[in-house]
Amino acid sequence: MDVLIESTRRFEKDLAKLSEDEKATAIQKINDRASLFLTQKADVYRKLRRLPLLSDINGYESSLYTLRVFQKLRVILTVDEDPIFGQVIFTLFRVVKHDDLDKAYKGVAESLYQELGRNLRP
Repeated sequence: MDVLIESTRRFEKDLAKLSEDEKATAIQKINDRASLFLTQKADVYRKLRRLPLLSDINGYESSLYTLRVFQKLRVILTVDEDPIFGQVIFTLFRVVKHDDLDKAYKGVAESLYQELGRNLRP
């Protein structure tokens, strides 16, 4: 199984605003978690925090997680396990200061789930 890391344009913009030390630490944490996924999947999920859905969408759970880089920096990401294609995809959406996490999460969640919500409404 392959582990892929994809980043969004917004993540890249956020990363560019960080200090060199913050960038290096964030990239190292992401790479560490991704490299451990195949052999220590449960441990990787324990290091992630699942973010709740903004509204109830027919019992679905959020696929968004945060990864703590250090006390004041978080990465918002998804982990998609695709057994058909034999891969796990880490998609990086944002890297933000802890104080900005709620606002950033809301923006990511709205963009990801708005289409799903529309399709499920009667």
